[in-house]
Amino acid sequence: MKQHELVEKNLGLMIFFMIIAVSIGGLTQIVPLFFQPETTEPVEGLKPYTALQLEGRDIYIREGCVGCHSQMVRPFRAETERYGHYSVAGESVYDHPFLWGSKRTGPDLARVGGRYSDEWQRAHLYNPRNVVPESIMPAYPWLAEGVLDGKKTADKMRALRTLGVPYSDEDIAGAKAAVEGKSEMDAIVAYLQVLGTAITNKR
Repeated sequence: MKQHELVEKNLGLMIFFMIIAVSIGGLTQIVPLFFQPETTEPVEGLKPYTALQLEGRDIYIREGCVGCHSQMVRPFRAETERYGHYSVAGESVYDHPFLWGSKRTGPDLARVGGRYSDEWQRAHLYNPRNVVPESIMPAYPWLAEGVLDGKKTADKMRALRTLGVPYSDEDIAGAKAAVEGKSEMDAIVAYLQVLGTAITNKR
């Protein structure tokens, strides 16, 4: 009883034991995830981003798209009926950093790949209200004018390979040629069109 009172009345000691308890609980939840195939191995059919898709992903990050669009369909009926199959960890093993997000000013994009045509995506990015009159998304017309030179694409792929993304020497060698002269609009559309395509949508 006295020991219990000692802990209750000593703030420093209470904080110490709370940190220990939370650390043990956290470790028992987190550590096993590093050894489960479902969280560490890619889903069947998942491929690394092509050079153009990779550049598009970087533009997506640069423009702050993740601030309004999540890429994580939660396993709830309301979400799967609207967006498709719920997200699984194996879809994101090649993503560094992952872009799950939590803000949905706009719709989730985890399953947007192939849902609309390239032309629709271009029109939507150039001026969203051309295709969705009630949209509050800002326009990105400069993406049609920005041209990629591919000077750093191979370096990005080499860096990702050190993190486990299976890029081949051929992928890296051809990276510059694959993106050189393409517009930033081409790149971000290529990225959007691959999102979620490793798993068949279940609606």
